[in-house]
Amino acid sequence: MKTNRRNFLKLTGLVGAGLTGANILPAYGKNPLHNAAVNDDFQPLNRFPQTVHEYFVERVRTVEKNGEERRGKLATKQDAENYIRETRARIQQCFAPWPDKTPLNSRVTSVHRRDGYDIENVIFDSRPDFPVTANLYVPKGRQLPLPGVVATCGHSITGKAAASYQYFAQGLARQGYVVLIFDPIGQGERLQYMNEDLQSRYGVGVLEHLHAGNQMVLTGESLSSWFAWDGIRALDYLLTRPEVDPAHIGLTGNSGGGTQATWLCGVEPRFTMAAPSCFITTFRRNMENELPADTEQYPPKALAMGLDHSDFIAAMAPKPVIMIGQEKDYFDARGLEESFERLRNIYRLLGAEDNISCFIGPDYHGFHPSGREAMYRWFNRVTGISELKTEPSLILEEDETLLCTPRGQVGVSGSRTVFSFTGELSAALAAKRNGPQGNELKEAVVEYLKLPEYKGVPGYRILRPLPNRGYPKRFACPYLVETEPGIRTAVYRLDDNRLLSRPPRGSNNAILYVSHLSADQELRQETYLHGIIERESDSALFACDVRGTGETLPNTSRDDFHAPYGNDYLYAGHSVMLDYPYPGQRTQDVLRIIEWILSFGHPRIHIVATGWGAIPATFASLLSGSVSQVTLKNALTSYTDIAEQEDYDWPLSLLLPGVLESFDLPDCYRDLGSKNLKQIEPWGALDGRK
Repeated sequence: MKTNRRNFLKLTGLVGAGLTGANILPAYGKNPLHNAAVNDDFQPLNRFPQTVHEYFVERVRTVEKNGEERRGKLATKQDAENYIRETRARIQQCFAPWPDKTPLNSRVTSVHRRDGYDIENVIFDSRPDFPVTANLYVPKGRQLPLPGVVATCGHSITGKAAASYQYFAQGLARQGYVVLIFDPIGQGERLQYMNEDLQSRYGVGVLEHLHAGNQMVLTGESLSSWFAWDGIRALDYLLTRPEVDPAHIGLTGNSGGGTQATWLCGVEPRFTMAAPSCFITTFRRNMENELPADTEQYPPKALAMGLDHSDFIAAMAPKPVIMIGQEKDYFDARGLEESFERLRNIYRLLGAEDNISCFIGPDYHGFHPSGREAMYRWFNRVTGISELKTEPSLILEEDETLLCTPRGQVGVSGSRTVFSFTGELSAALAAKRNGPQGNELKEAVVEYLKLPEYKGVPGYRILRPLPNRGYPKRFACPYLVETEPGIRTAVYRLDDNRLLSRPPRGSNNAILYVSHLSADQELRQETYLHGIIERESDSALFACDVRGTGETLPNTSRDDFHAPYGNDYLYAGHSVMLDYPYPGQRTQDVLRIIEWILSFGHPRIHIVATGWGAIPATFASLLSGSVSQVTLKNALTSYTDIAEQEDYDWPLSLLLPGVLESFDLPDCYRDLGSKNLKQIEPWGALDGRK
């Protein structure tokens, strides 16, 4: 069956999912299968598309099971208190270290008088020269001080000015709460990637979050912490106001704001009550349901620390919290109910079962009136400030009224961006690095890749020989090699003779080709590889796909492999939370395949890799003493190039968290000089879309 280029791209998730080239390119670039034409005579082999997803499902299920066993042993108040203390410490390991608290430099840019309350347009600096735009709703005609509420916004173009966020801020103010609601990074007046028309070059919200957050992992930072820090500093500002009673400080937010509210419950002990909306479920439900999230919604090491959404609320116990959801939300209501049951037992042991509640409304995702009224009732129950049962009459303000800056963007005044901090930190780390080499470099690579230890030759399956697919050799036999429990990667043994069983033994050297995205496609396309095969005709020839590419390229998450919210990103994000980086997992694949090849008697291996495959191939070649020669085409020049350029198009799945604290790719390339490293057309930060 023939397939044209568009059908091939559709099969690999590049088109057909409601995403145009225009909104894919800013985050990931063009089709990364190079400029070589796709051979129209062959559909790409992709026979095991669920492998990676089921691997991650099992990993997350194991974390949840261990957490349930730990919670199941809680029997006394002391047990619950110990659990809470340990949970708080675990959370801090995901978010800390925090930056120093610097002057807020708060300023009120305008005031709008309304019936029952005033709206102050406020700017404060959460970091030096990093302004946060906010609206402060201050009730009038009431005895001071009043309860305060920090309100966090979800995804909206206008941030704090979006209708539902205005509604709950007004609703609280009319009942006597001082409310501070602020724009998140990349939304409202805080665009980070602004063009001359004061519009986002990448896309407001999700795309800005991904672009800034993915990049900063290289320096060991996380957007989760940046978002939480803005919330902590918002609370700092709120507590400077004489109108606010520090004994009653609430926290609420919806969707992405529900995320921020949940994380803040776990990291900021000054809040006295909370009502996160339309976020809390379980990590397992999100993974099973193939639901991706923004970078700030993937706290580093969260799963490795055994944490779940409910634990961030447990960290606040026994303070009163209501968790709000909607029946028709894409955040699974079953997970919300499961979280509630876990928390109810902890609160019961603390003698405060009435301080935890769960409300599930009838609507779709959003802070609908039903959810807002559940929040009002909860806060009023705690503070006693109002007996209002339904939302008061509200009037939407014009967006312009709520702007804190003259032209609607803090960037117009030259304030710093997230990227500027990332680039500065990268340069500072580079100045401190000593350029490790030899064993020191290898130890650092193992440490940052988080490589597990597996001994012995991996098991494998023998599949039926492939028909003629235009490879450099006449015949090919495919194998599935188990590189770790739950992961089987495709390896082809190519030969001029027909193969039906295990690879033949031999004392000759071997070539192992590590594909960019599909060994099947690239064995026909990559002419440089053909030249190597001809020059080393006596070598046994193998080709492989690492997990999540080629034969195991996922068909999950709407089958949008290259989209900003696609499955490649989904698994990379969860890898960050598991503290087992995706580059480490793929390096593990190459290392285990090398061991497998060696078991057939081949003494030395020439590693050849292209594009995305060059990163795990580089690390594996450095660590394996059996690799004698390395050829890399389109290998990334350096991680520093990505960290210090505002625009880049390499995905999170290839970025190694914290790597620039210790080493960079050029350190690896330098050491591989002893293995006759040859580089062909290296790619820089923006070259991934060639």
